[in-house]
Amino acid sequence: MKNFITRTLTSILFVAVLVGCILYGRHSFGGLFVLITALSVAEFCRIVNAREGVQVNAVITTISGALLFMAFYLYASGSCDAAIFFPYLLSLLYLLVSELYLKQENPLNNWAYALMAQLYVALPFALLNVLYFQTDPAHPTFVVEHWNVPLAVFCFLWASDAGAYCVGSVLGRYFPARLFPRISPKKSWVGSIGGGLLAMAVAAVFHHFDPMFSLPAWMGFGLVVTVFGTWGDLVESLIKRTLGIKDSGHVLPGHGGMLDRFDSSLLAIPASVVYLHLVQMYGC
Repeated sequence: MKNFITRTLTSILFVAVLVGCILYGRHSFGGLFVLITALSVAEFCRIVNAREGVQVNAVITTISGALLFMAFYLYASGSCDAAIFFPYLLSLLYLLVSELYLKQENPLNNWAYALMAQLYVALPFALLNVLYFQTDPAHPTFVVEHWNVPLAVFCFLWASDAGAYCVGSVLGRYFPARLFPRISPKKSWVGSIGGGLLAMAVAAVFHHFDPMFSLPAWMGFGLVVTVFGTWGDLVESLIKRTLGIKDSGHVLPGHGGMLDRFDSSLLAIPASVVYLHLVQMYGC
C-alpha cells in the first residue's frame, strides 16, 4: 500500500509538471525538457559505466545532450540559424579525440556508448522541438507553437499504458499469448491491442478539440505512438536485461529512473516526427 501511494503521488506530480510546462509556454517547455535530457543522458552514462571496460565521460556526454536539445530549440523556434549546432558538434569531436589521450584498453566501448547516449536518449528529446515549433506553410518564416502535438504524444503513451494494463489484466488469462516473452514476459498481445484502441480514442478527442489533422490522421498518430512506444519500452527492457539491472535509477520514487519513465517516448517521438511530416506532405 505504501508503494502504491508513493507511485500514485509521483505520477500525479509528474503529469502535472509535464503538462503544465508544455501548456505554459515555450520557455517552460524548453527549460523542463533540457533538464530531462540532461538527467536522462547522465543516468544512461551511469548505468553503462558500471560495466567492466566502459568509462564514458559522463560530464561532457551530458553537456552534449543538453547542447543538442538547446540547438534544436533555438533553431526550430527561429531564434538562431544553423550555426547554433557548432558547439554541439565540437563536443562530439572532443568525445572522439579525447580517447586518443586516455589510453583506455577498449576505447570503442566508450565511443559506442557515448554516441548511443546522443542517438538513443538526447536526439528523441531534441526532436520534441520539431513537434512543438512548426512553420506556417503560407508564411515560411513565421513559426507557430503547436503545444498540443507533443502533449498528444505523451497522452497517447499514457492511454496506451493504461489500456494495456486494464485490458491485459481482464482478458490476459483468456488470451495468454505474449508479445515478447524473452524480453518482457508480462506484455500480452491482447493488452497491446487494448492500449492501441484507447490511444486512438484519445486521438479522436484531440481531433474534436483541434482538427488540425483529419480524424484518420489523428487516429493514425495515436496508433503510431502506441506501436513505437511499445517497441521503445521493449528496447529499454533489453538494455536493462543486457546490463543486468532492474531499474535505470531511483530519481522518481516508485517509478525508477528517468529512462524507466520516458522509455516509450524515446522511439515514439522520432516516429511521430516522421509520421506527421508524411501527413503534412500529403495533406491528410
